[in-house]
Amino acid sequence: MSLPARSPELNPVENLWQFMRDNWIGNRIFQSYDDILDHCCDAWNKIIAQPWRLMSIGLRRWAHAF
Repeated sequence: MSLPARSPELNPVENLWQFMRDNWIGNRIFQSYDDILDHCCDAWNKIIAQPWRLMSIGLRRWAHAF
């Protein structure tokens, strides 16, 4: 089944980035590009260390019902 156009909420990667923004990256003032890069890498490493969370964010139970 193809994803509908313009529906990022159905893309698991978009949900992963939203989770990281909500928990580790968002609501910050970055001093430089390197600061942004460091915070994003740190957030990515945190989520990689939590495979159970990756699975729960990426799993769409309702999508398997069809």
